[in-house]
Amino acid sequence: MPRDAAAACDIPLPMFTLNNDGTIESANIEAQSRLNLSENALRGQPIENLFGPESEVKSIMQHLRVSGQPLSDHGLYLRPNGEPCTLHAGEFKDGYVIVMVPEANRQQHDLHAKRQEMAEAVARIALEMAHEVKNPLAALRGAPQWLAEQPANEAQSEAIAMMLGEVDRIKQRIDDFLQLGPRADIGMEPVNIHQMIDDVCRPVAGVSVRRVFDPGLPPVPAHASRLRQAIENLWNNALEAGAEHIEWQTRINPTVRLHAYKGPVLEVRISNDGSSIPASLLDQIFEPFVTAGKKRGSGLGLALVQRVVLEHKGQITVQSNDGRTVFILRLPLVQQ
Repeated sequence: MPRDAAAACDIPLPMFTLNNDGTIESANIEAQSRLNLSENALRGQPIENLFGPESEVKSIMQHLRVSGQPLSDHGLYLRPNGEPCTLHAGEFKDGYVIVMVPEANRQQHDLHAKRQEMAEAVARIALEMAHEVKNPLAALRGAPQWLAEQPANEAQSEAIAMMLGEVDRIKQRIDDFLQLGPRADIGMEPVNIHQMIDDVCRPVAGVSVRRVFDPGLPPVPAHASRLRQAIENLWNNALEAGAEHIEWQTRINPTVRLHAYKGPVLEVRISNDGSSIPASLLDQIFEPFVTAGKKRGSGLGLALVQRVVLEHKGQITVQSNDGRTVFILRLPLVQQ
């Protein structure tokens, strides 16, 4: 087995190749960084030395030698800091390969899967609303509209106008909600993400905007109007949070992998100094009607952002602490 087999692997997870006796032959950069040990220091050590004394890694390796079948084990603790992780082990050429997934990575993957499932459920509900609510609402609007065309005193006119206004408001909310519905055709075209951000960021009194753009970014394959809606919603979310300073950043992130996609990843960050999102809401912030206490907004903006991101096979996450909130949008740079 080549000594640099694991070192050459650029996955953002600790990875080792082992000899037949279970000793480490090579370690990638992420493994060396996590353990704060060089590859030379790791080479020759039994893999079980990297875990706590109560771990079952030794028995896992024995089972792997006998069965030859890939194995996984949760709840292991990686030395020296006791970081919880999941171990995946399998045969590789004339030895074995070990990949360790820190618990935080696994939790993030589970959360992403949960959000995707939620977005699909909301999309189905939105489609149903189109048939169950929108048509009766159109008929309901016809009555006050007819009354508005008839002679009436001032009080009656005001009441009719109020009725029409409320029906139109409900219709607008339904139209907003229907934006979360599934799209049969999500045609892609090359989009200049920097131009799109510039178009969205209209001047606002009392708000400063900083742009940290990677000038070498290629166009991103996207549905232009849908992606623009997502970018605009992120911008409006920052304004509604009372931000005075907003920063956009773009770059290619070489350490990130998206599900079922192995190519380069575009990362767009929008950070602001507005009201923070309570920790208790961070996991639900992309669900419909979750507003984190904002006085304005429909509660659908971030849900639509997530829907658009999923349509593009991407990922959206959020961090919020110490008076700063950062939304991180990741999209494939190669059309799938």
